Amino acid sequence: MAELNLGELYSFIVEAGSSTYAGGGLPVEIPQRYGHIELEYSSGDYIYRDSYTGHTRSQGSEYVIYRENVIWENGYGGGMINGKENLADECFSFLKKAMLQKDISAQSFRGPKSFKSSDWEYKYSQEGDVSRFTGHEEIFYKGELVFFHDVNGGVLR
Repeated sequence: MAELNLGELYSFIVEAGSSTYAGGGLPVEIPQRYGHIELEYSSGDYIYRDSYTGHTRSQGSEYVIYRENVIWENGYGGGMINGKENLADECFSFLKKAMLQKDISAQSFRGPKSFKSSDWEYKYSQEGDVSRFTGHEEIFYKGELVFFHDVNGGVLR
């Protein structure tokens, strides 16, 4: 495989993420993984797929295929804090808004470092970039932690 353009890969991932979960994209009709919701986006030689299971607590992965080779993956998991599940629908709606505010300069794979709207606050910390990263996101409602996710991923060789 030719040398991978990491800037192009990151730009594609941002575009794909904004067009699928965060952007209200529809799930594929027949998921590849039993019991999972899957969203797909493609552009040029790239194909992106997000596959997750669970609702108030979930696990999932995003991966990118380039010219028939899986080249990048991000595993994520977490969810609502016990006892806060009644806020899930509002929380997930806010999460999508936060994810659309991505911090391009930091090569964020979730949302910006901080984002507020009304009683909701989003925080994300990440180490690394598209080649290798780990991150942690939290959502607070009226100052109280109600949601978290951990992420881990990078380029595959």
